[in-house]
Amino acid sequence: MLRIFQQVALWEAISTVILFFVAMPLKYFGGVPEAVQAVGSIHGFLVVVFVLLLILCWREYKWPFSRVAKYLVISLIPIVSFWVERDVKKLVHHQKI
Repeated sequence: MLRIFQQVALWEAISTVILFFVAMPLKYFGGVPEAVQAVGSIHGFLVVVFVLLLILCWREYKWPFSRVAKYLVISLIPIVSFWVERDVKKLVHHQKI
């Protein structure tokens, strides 16, 4: 489950960057509102999957609430959100899953 969470965290981070730095400028400066609709839908789906997997990992691996809260808050910040994926990657290697 950690590997899946790691991949979802990566794609959620990528979708956040694309939403903020590609789709939103296209909407507001390029007159292409469809960009935000398309990317926003994908990003929204990934956020929901990210949160569900975060809760499942919290229960399965007995993570402290502080880790869960930190991952959730950090996932909302573009660029910094890649840290979640890197941190989970360390957990995966540490547990040799």
